[in-house]
This record gives sequence, structure tokens and C-alpha cells, in this order.
Amino acid sequence: MGETLKDVQRARVSVALVFAVHGAVTGTFVTRIPWIKDHLDLSPGQLGLALVFPAIGASVAMPLAGRIVHRFGARAALQGLLSLWCLSLALPALSPHLVVLCLALFLYGATAGMSDVAMNAQGVEVEERLGRSVMSGLHGMWSLGGLIASGFGVLAAHQQVDARLQFAVTALVLVLLAQAVSRGVLDVRPTAGEEAPPRFALPPKEALVIGLVGFCAVFAEGASMDWSGVYLRDITGASASTAAACFTAFSATMAAARLAGDAVIRRLGPVRTVRVSGGVAAVGGLLVVLADSPYVAIPGFALIGIGIAVVVPLAFAAAGRAGTNPSQSIAGVATITYTSGLVAPAVVGGIAQASSLTVSFVVVTLLAAALIPSATAMRHRKSADAPVASSSLEPTG
Repeated sequence: MGETLKDVQRARVSVALVFAVHGAVTGTFVTRIPWIKDHLDLSPGQLGLALVFPAIGASVAMPLAGRIVHRFGARAALQGLLSLWCLSLALPALSPHLVVLCLALFLYGATAGMSDVAMNAQGVEVEERLGRSVMSGLHGMWSLGGLIASGFGVLAAHQQVDARLQFAVTALVLVLLAQAVSRGVLDVRPTAGEEAPPRFALPPKEALVIGLVGFCAVFAEGASMDWSGVYLRDITGASASTAAACFTAFSATMAAARLAGDAVIRRLGPVRTVRVSGGVAAVGGLLVVLADSPYVAIPGFALIGIGIAVVVPLAFAAAGRAGTNPSQSIAGVATITYTSGLVAPAVVGGIAQASSLTVSFVVVTLLAAALIPSATAMRHRKSADAPVASSSLEPTG
């Protein structure tokens, strides 16, 4: 392939920064959702409807990412898609009413999903060349980028900065960063005579099985992120500040676990790592279900975050090794996981309406436990469940 070890190491740093920029867009947006709600005078139902559209846009557009990568090459495709994603940040705050907001969020989600596929495909390429796990750390950088950006967003909200101004300035800064950090990624191109992937196609069967593993993890993540505060307040009687702090703790533990996860994966291998992760998440879910005070529920949510942290990165890595077209396989897994993130909050709310929020988290716990038997889908096609080997790539210049 012509790259030296130094080239691949430089690409690893570049793609890590790409993940951080991608996460920063999300972190910026979510902190100003209350401003958008108030600015457009939206009801909770209208806001909920609007917030469905990013996932719809992502699910529709992600299958196109493989074809874009094939046509323009991995580097140019990632530069373009990530830049569009950054620029799309400015659109929601500029929307004059609900219909335009929904369209803006559809485009926001579409560019998010396509750039997500392109950057995960880059991560798989770097991982394959280094011969060791790096995907968990890359996703950790995404979480870190989101946390840093959300901090700036909270500060802007506290200072009552107009979100239109904040989003416009942030989008400009991030698009410049996107262009800069994308230059160092691997410029993977199709081989001579390789057919372009179809615009829309079902992912290979292997990717569907992997996607179901990701579905379980993202369901637990979405349920915990959206409902942990409500659970602490309504079920355990926590104060509003304690309930709000639970989300920050959950996000921080997930980021820390992802940044440390590659070392665990190298030691245990992907299958054992997912089994252990499922067990940890299930124990956390059990604590949440049995909790009668915040001091039991908060550690439970933290364990869920730690347990599911590395599962999605491993699912993307496994998808990149499934089938003949990594981008198509990753798009398939990403579509399933995005769908899980879309339906999880609604399913939890529906179950809670029909019975109780505690019963909802019984379902979350069972899905976390399902990661234990389904972990075999993460098996490396070349080496069963052996820990990922050290890199054999040597400098050539």
C-alpha cells in the first residue's frame, strides 16, 4: 500500500482529531437545544418531532457514503463530508419555524451520518495497517470533543449568547479545523476496475448480525442518556441538580472507558471484551432497577456507560472487516445503530407509560445482557478471538 509506519501513525493522529471535530459539532448543538425551543416557541411535542429528523436524515444518507468514498477517494470524501457536517451546524438556529427546522435537522443528520461512515472507514484502515485496536480510542476522542464543545456551549448559554451567532462562529472554526486535520488521513482509493458500490443496498449478512450487537449497546446508551435524570428524580427522589449531574457522569465515564478501551481489547480480544462489557452493563442495569436512592442508581448508570463504551467502536471495526466493501458494511451497521438511538427513548417512554420506568430499565438490562451471547459476531474473520497482534509494519524510508 506504500505507507510507512510514520505515515500510518500520522494518519492515526489525524483521524483521532477528525473524530474530535465530529463530536464537537454534536456537543455544540445539544447544549443550545433549549434556546432553539424558546426561540421558536416550540411545545415539547414539536421539539420531539424535530429531534427525530437528524436520525432520519442519517439513516437515509449513510448508504450513499460508500459511493462517495469510491468516487472521490477516502481523503477528499472525508474532507468534504466533514466540512458539510460542520457547516450544517449553523442551519438549525437560523430556522424561522418548525417546518424549516425539521428540514435543517434532516440535512444536519444526513451530513453527520455520511461523515460518520467515512471517518469510521478511515479508523478501520488505520487499525488494519497498525495491526492493533485503535477504534475505541478514536470513539473516545469523539466523546472528548463533544464534552469540550458542550462546555463552551454551556458557557455561551450562561452568558446568553445568541445561538445564531455562536453556531455561525463555531461552524466556521470547525470547518477550518476539519479541512486541516483531514489532510493527514490515508488517501485510500479503489483498485483498478473495482466497481462502485450501489447508491442504496442492503449491507452484507455479517454486517446485519454485527449491527444487532450495536443496536443493543446504543439502545442502552440512548435510554440512559435521555432518561437517567428523570429516573433519578422520579424513582429515587434525587434533587434536580443531582439528576442533571448524572448525565455528565455517565458521559464522562463513557469517554474515559473508550480512551482506555484499546488496551483492554488488545489483551482480551474483541469477543471476550464484548462479553465482559455486556456483563458490566447488565450489573449496572440491575443496580438501576433495584435502586431506591441516587447513591445506588448513579453507580448503576456509570457501570452501564463503562460497559457499553467499547461495543460500538468494536462493531464498526468488525463491520469494516465484513464483506468486500468496508464503507458499505459500516454504513449498514451505522444505520442500525442510529435507528436504535432513535427508537430507544420512545420505547422507554412507552413502556414507562404502560407500566413503569423501572420496567423500562428491566428491558435495558436484558438488552445489555444479550451482548454476552451475541459477542461472537465480533470475531475477527482471520484470527478467531485472539487478541489483536502487534503491528508488523516497518518504516521503509
